[in-house]
Amino acid sequence: MNTIAVIGAGTMGNGIAHTFAQSGFTVKLIDISDKSLEKGMATIAANLDRMVTKGTITEDDKIKTIGNIITYTDIKDGVVGCDLVVEAATENVTLKMNIFKQLSDVCDHNVILASNTSSISITQIAAQVVHPERVIGMHFMNPVPIMKLVEIIRGYSTSDEVTKIIMDLSVKLGKTPTEVNDYPGFVANRILMPMINESIETLYNGVAGVQEIDTVMKLGMAHPMGPLQLADFIGLDVCLSILNVMYDGFKNPKYAPCPLLVNMVMAGKLGVKSGEGFYDYSESKKAEKVSKQFSK
Repeated sequence: MNTIAVIGAGTMGNGIAHTFAQSGFTVKLIDISDKSLEKGMATIAANLDRMVTKGTITEDDKIKTIGNIITYTDIKDGVVGCDLVVEAATENVTLKMNIFKQLSDVCDHNVILASNTSSISITQIAAQVVHPERVIGMHFMNPVPIMKLVEIIRGYSTSDEVTKIIMDLSVKLGKTPTEVNDYPGFVANRILMPMINESIETLYNGVAGVQEIDTVMKLGMAHPMGPLQLADFIGLDVCLSILNVMYDGFKNPKYAPCPLLVNMVMAGKLGVKSGEGFYDYSESKKAEKVSKQFSK
């Protein structure tokens, strides 16, 4: 594989593009918005600058990485000559299915189609495509250039050959691929999201405050950040979406999202991206100040 298309220039998309480009691949970064592409490229440049400052890469490495990325606003133009397409659009099942229908029409039948979905069924996505055996999940972790795990999700029809190609490719990116089967939430979010949801329930029930809950999990369970801070970092809307996918998929009440989470999302309190969630990010992105709603 030499040329990779990445659809979506947001947080995950630009991180995936950065990672492939830094590993020497030609990357075609696709988004419908020029503004989103400019913002995505600016994020990649800023992240590379930090790596240069830390001595992780050289200035020449940064220039080569940026030079490996070409931007497009049209999927049909962007996927020409690609060996792999990685979809990293918003976690919305209708949007993803529409993108894969498009890809089925415009890509050669030997092009592997991957989704970075964190919870949506690969089997459902693959049903939109001619030759569904070439569809697979590549669930990267955020921030993509740093986190080592790639959760490789096999859909019902995903072939052994495609799975091996993507596993091997992930290793070339310096990642640790882990193969899982296609069930709601896969492994990462099936375990993580109930923990986050239970942390929100603990706050909702008045057992402890925001900082107290996060402190217990950081110091007692050796988590690098507390679950409420992590929820803010992921985005409370994304957490809600994943929980809903699992609740719909399993019909098990243990996956039902906490009413507090639902209300916060409806109120636009989405975490870091909106400036406020369980913490107030108006002055710092480091979760140093608890949101006024939860202050004692």
